[in-house]
Amino acid sequence: MNEIIKLRPIETSEPLKNLDRICDMESGRMSGKIFWDKDIYEQELEKVFARCWLFVAHESQLPKAGDYLTTTMGEDEVLVVRQKDASIRVMLNACPHRGNKVCFAEAGNARGFICNYHGWSFGADGGRLMGMHESKCYEESGFDKSQHGLRQARVASYKGLVFATFAEDAPTLEEYLGPMTWYLDVMLDMDEGGSEFFGGCIRSTIECNWKIAAENFVGDILHGGWTHDSAAKAMLGGPVTNVGELPESYSVNWNGHGYEFATDVVGNAATLGEREINKYLHTLRPKVAERLGEFRSKLIGAISSFTVFPNFSFLPGQNTVRVWQPRGPDKIDLYTWVIVNKNAPQEIKDKWRRGAMMTFSPTGVFEMDDGENWEYCTKTSRGMVTRYQDLYVGLGMHTRIDDSELPGNVFRGQLNECNARAFYQRWKDLLQSPTWADVPDRNGKMR
Repeated sequence: MNEIIKLRPIETSEPLKNLDRICDMESGRMSGKIFWDKDIYEQELEKVFARCWLFVAHESQLPKAGDYLTTTMGEDEVLVVRQKDASIRVMLNACPHRGNKVCFAEAGNARGFICNYHGWSFGADGGRLMGMHESKCYEESGFDKSQHGLRQARVASYKGLVFATFAEDAPTLEEYLGPMTWYLDVMLDMDEGGSEFFGGCIRSTIECNWKIAAENFVGDILHGGWTHDSAAKAMLGGPVTNVGELPESYSVNWNGHGYEFATDVVGNAATLGEREINKYLHTLRPKVAERLGEFRSKLIGAISSFTVFPNFSFLPGQNTVRVWQPRGPDKIDLYTWVIVNKNAPQEIKDKWRRGAMMTFSPTGVFEMDDGENWEYCTKTSRGMVTRYQDLYVGLGMHTRIDDSELPGNVFRGQLNECNARAFYQRWKDLLQSPTWADVPDRNGKMR
C-alpha cells in the first residue's frame, strides 16, 4: 500500500478574546453569542472539528474491500474507504490540483477515484496520484506524482465505530474516549455478535447551532417531560413516568463527553410503541448481565442520552445514532442511523427502524418538537441585547458523587446540567488552546 504523504500541518490562529466573559462554567453562565457569532464558528472549525476525533462510519457500512462512503468532518468533505487488507482509510474528498471533489456519490464500491475536472486519478488508498489527463505535459515540467496524494486522516475504531482526526498531536482514540467506553458498551457490546447500522441514513437540515443539539443529548433530560409530554403519552398510550421520580439515575461526563441515564431497562425503548422490542430487551437482559454485569444490564433500553464530544450522539433504547454536521453558525445537517444488535431477529430490527421513523426522524413526533426549540434558541440569540443575556447552566451544582464506583465524573440524578457545563468547558478549553498539549485536564474539577 502506498505510503501516506506528509503534508503541511493545519495552522492555528490566535485564540478569541473575551471567551471567559461569555462562557463561565464555574458560575454556570454563558452568552447566546456562542450560538451565532461567525468568528467563533470559524475557530470551532479549526480548533474543534479539525482537531478532535470525529465519528465517520460504522464498520458494517463498509463490508467489502473497495466499499466507500462520503461524509464530512466539520465542513471538510472526506472519503471513508475499506482497503484490501480490511483496514479503513479516511482522506479529504478534494483533489490536490484545484480542490474539486473526487467522488460525488454518497456510497458505493470502487477501485479508485478520478477527478472530473482534469482527470487526476487516485487508488482506493488515496495515498498517491496514479495518473492524469495529458500526463506528458506534467512530466516535461518535472512534476513528481508521488507528492500529490489525497490528504490522509488518522483513523481508529471502537467496537464498530470508526473515528478520524486530522490532528497529528491529538491523543489516541482510547485516551480521547477514556472511561466513557464502559458506557458505550451498553449499546455496542450487549450481545456477542456486536452491533450494525440497519437501513439507510436519514438526512435532514435544521436551522440551529450544532452545540445546542449536541448539548441536548449530552445531558438534557429536563426538557423531555415538558417538550415531549404529549408525544410520549401518544406513543405510550398513557401517563408518562416523571424522571425525577425514577429510583436511580445519574449524569456522567469525561472531557466533554456526557451520558445521562436511569436504570429502568426499557424507558426509551417503550416510547417506540413496539412491545416486541421491550420483550426482546427483557429476554436479553440476563445475558447482558452475564456479559456486562447487573448494573449495565439495567441500562440497555433505559431513559438516557449520550454525546461523544463534539457532535456524535446516541439515544439508547431508541437506538438512533446521529451526527450534527455544522453548516455555519446557524445551520446543521443531521445524519441519523438506526443501530441494532447484529444477532437480533429480523422482525425486531424492522420494528426498531419503523419505531425510529415514527419518533426521531424529520416527521417524527419527538424530533419536530426538538427542531423548533433548537431553531429559536439560535435565532433569538442574534438580537443585539439578547446575545449578551446570561443563559443559566447551573442546575445541579455541587451534586458530584466523589466516592462512586462508576467510571468517569459521576453526578447525582439526570435532572442536572453538569454534563452541559463539562461540554461547554471542553469547548472553551479547545478554543483557547494552541495545541492539544495546552488543553487543560479538568476531570475531577468540574462541579
